[in-house]
Amino acid sequence: MKGWAALGIVVVVAAVGTVSAWRAGALSPAASSGSGSPGASAPATQEVIRRPIIATTPLAGSLGYAGSYTVRGQEPGKLTWLPPPGMVIRQGRVLYRINNGSPVLLLYGRVPAWRTLAEGVTGADVAQLNHGLVGLGLADRADFVALGWDYFSWATAYGVQRLEERRGVADPPGSLSLGQVVFEPEALRVSRLIGSLGGSATGPVVFATSDRHVVTLPLATSMQSEVRLGDKVTITLPDGATTAGVVSLVGQVATVQRSSGGPTIPVQVRLAHPRAAGSLDQAPVTVGITTQTSPGPVLAVPVTALVARSPGGYVVEVVGPGNTRRWVPVTPGIYDGADGLVQVTGALTPGQRVV
Repeated sequence: MKGWAALGIVVVVAAVGTVSAWRAGALSPAASSGSGSPGASAPATQEVIRRPIIATTPLAGSLGYAGSYTVRGQEPGKLTWLPPPGMVIRQGRVLYRINNGSPVLLLYGRVPAWRTLAEGVTGADVAQLNHGLVGLGLADRADFVALGWDYFSWATAYGVQRLEERRGVADPPGSLSLGQVVFEPEALRVSRLIGSLGGSATGPVVFATSDRHVVTLPLATSMQSEVRLGDKVTITLPDGATTAGVVSLVGQVATVQRSSGGPTIPVQVRLAHPRAAGSLDQAPVTVGITTQTSPGPVLAVPVTALVARSPGGYVVEVVGPGNTRRWVPVTPGIYDGADGLVQVTGALTPGQRVV
């Protein structure tokens, strides 16, 4: 059964000592069942319970930031200000400055800047500019609905002028020369600087990621059928704290890495509560993948209650009134490693106590 294989390590360890004791007669049914010896201390016991059981498999992953972006300058000049690593830059903010402090601004869009944008031009780059101006509160959506989202109209020129005034551009002309803005799909978190103060503003300037935390892990192709988009997982952070996550990407192309020893596919997990990760970057984490769930409440006992018997199978030792004990054969099912419980089928009822 899936999930029970993970239990094998635990059971083998327990069974080695148990089988040895069994052969010596110390754990034979005759020796262990029946009434307890007068004055004998009561054994440590726990109740048989009925509850849903979920099997999880822990996998090693890395917590970092999603995305990879290289910001390239296109306006001639010298770099006079650069953002520090770790800084998050959002739409309408200054990415870097050139010459006499002239700002280069970030706007959201997937089409890179490739020309001067001025009144009368049309295209996808104009459409993303207009959407950015509306998002920044610098233009009215109704104007673009009437005039066209992909058209650089008077409304665009007015919005651009307000943007330039807000960012300290002298004598704003209401147009954007090539290199005055950079289009990227989302907010940028500066990873490292490529350019240097006094260096050329043309070419690679900043290497960045998004500001969204994501966990990346290599998943063995043998487990590919057990992980789907939208699956909920548990992430254990380096300090031992746990937080919820959701599978956001399951790769389709397998690769073989020396560290893994077998073919794997990349899986990404989005944090349900991003603040839980703080500013961690490239941090090792453990992801608990759910591999099996019981269809409903089932009988469960602590995995440490299982005893392997000869020539095969498992039993649990039930403690009754007056410290009487008896062996009850059980068949193990799903193993819940998080709570140390295992599903069992046998002549047990909730509330009974097992050693």
